[in-house]
Amino acid sequence: MKRRLVMSMLAGATLLASTLLGTGAAPAAGALAADDPAVDPRVAGALAADAPPAGAPAADVPAEFGTDWHDPVTAAPPVGRPSGRSCEVTVARAQFRDFTPYRGTYTPPAGCGDRWSKVVLRLDGAVKGRQYDRLGYLHIGGVEIFRTSTPQPSPDGITWSVEKDVTRYSDTFRGRGDVEMLIGNVVDDTYTGVLDVKVTLTFFAGRPAAAIPDRVLTLTGDSTLTTPRNSERVLVEVYATGSGGGCEEYWYLTVPAPAPYSCTADRGPYREVRIRVDGRVAGIAAPFPTVWTGGWSNPFLWYVVPGPRAFDVAPVTFDLTPFAGILNDGRPHRVEVSVAGVPEGQTGWSTPVNVLVWRDEHRARVTGKLTVHQEGAPTGSSAHTPGPEHRVDTEGAHRLTVAGYVDTSHGRVGTTVRRSLSHTSTHRWTDGETTDGLEALWRDDESVTTGDRTTRTRRAYTMDGTTTLGAGDRLRTVLTLGDRATTTELLGGHRVAWSRLDDTYTGDATYTANVPRDQRHAVGTSSERYRLYGSHGCHDREVTTEQGVLTRDRVRC
Repeated sequence: MKRRLVMSMLAGATLLASTLLGTGAAPAAGALAADDPAVDPRVAGALAADAPPAGAPAADVPAEFGTDWHDPVTAAPPVGRPSGRSCEVTVARAQFRDFTPYRGTYTPPAGCGDRWSKVVLRLDGAVKGRQYDRLGYLHIGGVEIFRTSTPQPSPDGITWSVEKDVTRYSDTFRGRGDVEMLIGNVVDDTYTGVLDVKVTLTFFAGRPAAAIPDRVLTLTGDSTLTTPRNSERVLVEVYATGSGGGCEEYWYLTVPAPAPYSCTADRGPYREVRIRVDGRVAGIAAPFPTVWTGGWSNPFLWYVVPGPRAFDVAPVTFDLTPFAGILNDGRPHRVEVSVAGVPEGQTGWSTPVNVLVWRDEHRARVTGKLTVHQEGAPTGSSAHTPGPEHRVDTEGAHRLTVAGYVDTSHGRVGTTVRRSLSHTSTHRWTDGETTDGLEALWRDDESVTTGDRTTRTRRAYTMDGTTTLGAGDRLRTVLTLGDRATTTELLGGHRVAWSRLDDTYTGDATYTANVPRDQRHAVGTSSERYRLYGSHGCHDREVTTEQGVLTRDRVRC
């Protein structure tokens, strides 16, 4: 594919990196009251109502994409909602036209107590006209509770919704806090899509089904952290996203210089999220290779079915409990997050951090010690083979084991965290990048043992796609993406719970490039099958679209 075309299709995301790095901290503009007549009338119902069902598959499929298509759908399971009393709070309602954040104040719900069995975030949005994909965030009390990207609209307009279980942030929701939300956008004579959104939190009264953090903390401005002195479990989540319209938006396609390709990085496409405590590596993780809704130069792949995680960006999580004995000394400790593999001086990654802490309510001070720190040297290479078809083969791996203990009111508790990362990929392209293909696999295996309980998680992310620019500037992309994970919980060596996730997206779309929208003559199919099985139940749904029409919506369990 011609990289200038890729840059054109994704240029809107150039604005996203600066959004997430704090650009545009001016006073709020564009915020709407609930009855503001400026709200898009198509949105009024969608913002006030529950998410509409996917609807029955349509029988008539047009010969090519028109000026309207089905609203975005995903095959992911809905967030379960407990029965009983609930309270809803509107957190933000805004129209995003530029890089001015929405600012407001969150107030806890009245009538549902201060302990909740579940808290569900819901975003409802609408946009019409022409617009790029945009990346956004929502903070309450400085805590990032949601990160998302947007669909690209039809000329006639679309609505969409996203739900997320945010119960783990209950500590944040118990007090008043400042709200900041931003989906950086540009609206002008060409890009006309105004992003009309409403975000609510629904609180369900009762005790949560599982233990949730007692405290939710963020890092200070100088990247330091001071935990409560009675912390007995510490998790860190990092909303790591590569974005910005430059090469780090599609970091998985970068190649080592001096290979003749428009996106180069010193060590090729290997990326790794690392967290350090006082300069020592405390955790490693593979970033998820998110493809936004303008990705691979072909928005027709994503108009109805987004890629995995595109609308609900999941954080990478590090278990820092082995370091609790160090963190509990009452002094600030430096906690730094970096993305290995990014060329020096290159921007494009955002890594906001939340720290989730469980405390020993029967002790004012929990002491402990880090007992094991074994870091294998990172290995890997990215080698270019020149020819009529250029080829870059990349591999990389890294291992880390940390262990420690804390002396709690219920005895000494040891925690061991083992994590192993690996990446392999083959990238092929022709001169001029008129053919550009990638086959890649990322593995992230983790084992956490605390006392006699072990949780093993094996994650695998896959990408297999090719874009070809052929005769008549017909651009075709064929792509398969996979998000897979197997989790097993053991107690005393016996399995007590398990789950298996397989979220697979496939797409094939063709259009005429470098012409006005109404001359693209685009055709395309896309589908997603999301399967989640385990000891807690089953979800298996498949959705398929053709030329923007939903042709299949099947639930198997």
